[in-house]
Amino acid sequence: MHRRFHPVILSGGSGTRLWPLSRAAMPKQLLALTEQASLLQATIRRVDSIAGAQSSILICNNEHRFLIREQLQEIQHTPASIILEPIGRNTAPAIALAALKLMETDPEAVMLVLPADHVIDDQAAFKAAVYQAIPAAEAGYLVTFGIVPTHPETGYGYIRMGEALSDLSSENPSCQVLSFVEKPDQQTAQRFLAEGNYVWNSGMFVLTARRYLDELQTHRPDIFEAVAQAWKARTDDLGFCRPDQEAFVGCPSDSIDYAVMQSTQQAAVIPASFGWSDVGSWASLWQIADKDAEGNCIQGDVFVSDTQNSYVRAEHRHVAVIGLEDVVVVETADAVLVMHRDKAQEVKRAIQFFEQSQRREHLEHVRVYRPWGWYEGMDKGERFQVKRIMVKPGERLSLQMHHHRAEHWVVVSGTAKVTVEGKELLLTENQSTYIPLGHVHCLENPGRIELHLVEVQSGAYLGEDDIVRLQDEYGRTSS
Repeated sequence: MHRRFHPVILSGGSGTRLWPLSRAAMPKQLLALTEQASLLQATIRRVDSIAGAQSSILICNNEHRFLIREQLQEIQHTPASIILEPIGRNTAPAIALAALKLMETDPEAVMLVLPADHVIDDQAAFKAAVYQAIPAAEAGYLVTFGIVPTHPETGYGYIRMGEALSDLSSENPSCQVLSFVEKPDQQTAQRFLAEGNYVWNSGMFVLTARRYLDELQTHRPDIFEAVAQAWKARTDDLGFCRPDQEAFVGCPSDSIDYAVMQSTQQAAVIPASFGWSDVGSWASLWQIADKDAEGNCIQGDVFVSDTQNSYVRAEHRHVAVIGLEDVVVVETADAVLVMHRDKAQEVKRAIQFFEQSQRREHLEHVRVYRPWGWYEGMDKGERFQVKRIMVKPGERLSLQMHHHRAEHWVVVSGTAKVTVEGKELLLTENQSTYIPLGHVHCLENPGRIELHLVEVQSGAYLGEDDIVRLQDEYGRTSS
């Protein structure tokens, strides 16, 4: 009988290096980059297929909660808990939240901690590595997986391995962790590869809830106390677990590597080869992607000629690339990225520009997802804006009003239940209504198919923060 373990899925990252596809409102773990399923869905399916896996605990960003729950429903996965971080505080506090959750029912629970945005090709080898790590974790070690390097990679951190752990069976290949090493330059990475006792730091761990909290309290009592206070004052909201915001915001931000693994005497590493990638850049996505005879990965409506070893992705329009080598070209509805593959780590410069210029291209796509559906901009000019809106069957927007704009709604398909100043109106295809400025209103889809409509806004100010929510079943406050 296989030992029980509890998957802990960390889904709080933003994946900015995969801009313009990955954005703050739709990070890379929620995208289907390598297959039809998203990286998050693929991660959950991967662990669900391992005997002994219990229902997962997800740690995620508050802003992504409804998207994540919808993706879990799509693959019919019921999590043990979805814990919402009020603000990102890195992996050490996030893992502590999951450990505190498990301490309530099973202090010796073994946690398999996995980022939601990694790709693993060899499921059998991954399962074998998990089974090898569990006995070491039960013996009190904090185990991480070290990926055996295949080339001198400068985009990953490394782990320097020591001797095999003598108190474990010879069937368990766990080794001492001598040190964690930051991302090296090319010459250093080549030396690591030649020496042979260095592995890539995968960021995946197997450890018990009790041991992790004990080590965290020993080495970073400030983090432990802040997370413990946040957990003690937690609340439940629409099936989500919310740690106390004030206590968690006051928690120092640190990774498990720095907070615990570099200080503990109980760190162990299992060298593994299971086709791993953290999909940390467009270059790494090109490396793991299927390629044509010219070394090109092509997705979407793309034409290439005299082009080699390139990644070309078109999301909305036709893209033609001619006479180039080693480039990345990614097209979305509102942005195009063109760069040399060797500069894949420099996408952050574009993000910094958007932030400094107070632009929004790094925050959200043209299509913006909401718990009730989505909307996307179609046109915008002086004192007007046109949007497409989709409302899922049975869902409704908040009861709201606007100080600065009026709205016209035209139903394209489906049925709309519109409430304006307490009066209800049913609209079907090709019918329309007008929402005067300042009027309290609500939009609902009472039908069984998606509701699609076109919204024309007019007024002096058309920002999304001109929404006064009077009632909302999703627990959102006014913009």
